[in-house]
Amino acid sequence: MTGTLINTGAIIAGGLFGVLFGRLIRERHQETLTMACGVGTMFLGIAGAMKYMLHSDLLPGGGGMLIVACLALGGLIGEIINIEGLFERFGEWLKQKTGNAKDQGFVPGFVTASLTVCIGAMAIMGAIQDGISGDWSTLGAKAILDLIIVMVMTCSMGKGCAFSAIPVFLWEGGLTLLASVLRPVMTDAAMGYLSLVGSVLIFCVGLNLVWGKKIRVANLLPAVILAVVAAFLPIQF
Repeated sequence: MTGTLINTGAIIAGGLFGVLFGRLIRERHQETLTMACGVGTMFLGIAGAMKYMLHSDLLPGGGGMLIVACLALGGLIGEIINIEGLFERFGEWLKQKTGNAKDQGFVPGFVTASLTVCIGAMAIMGAIQDGISGDWSTLGAKAILDLIIVMVMTCSMGKGCAFSAIPVFLWEGGLTLLASVLRPVMTDAAMGYLSLVGSVLIFCVGLNLVWGKKIRVANLLPAVILAVVAAFLPIQF
């Protein structure tokens, strides 16, 4: 759990810095920071996706079919469950319990920041490494990135971003504790497929930051589970 605790602490620190310095930044500066954060998040997603799409050993077909199939079916499942709604209701509950009932930007900030720091190969692989071998170096590197990302997001979107530390702690901590069970399942192909689809979702988060909420990213989360399942099918993507 060392890596999870470090990552959670870094997000809290980034949120605190953002709350302190966000008041000193004008509205137009905050808009620019949001755009910059969105563009940066998009490129993180692109870089992660291309890393696996160009890896011919794991994805001889380039991964295009995998992305379309997982996003389409995963999105349908997510819409039926309405995962985005669950995130928003949890955000509303947090807003009330933390005395931020009048903060209109609390829930959007919480949902966007949570998706940004929870989705991705670093969170999953880092948590598994920490659970199996006690190696928290990946989560340590992620903690530095998350500190900066959450600080910038909090400056531009409000203190709701700081509370993304809660889902990160639950997600990474849960994976770490279950790592010994998950490890036999997570083959190189499964990790590659998962990382590819996860990177596409990170790109979608960036799109929402730049152009406003156009995609219900949380409702696409089942796609990462389907990506792991696809790795065991007798079909090459």
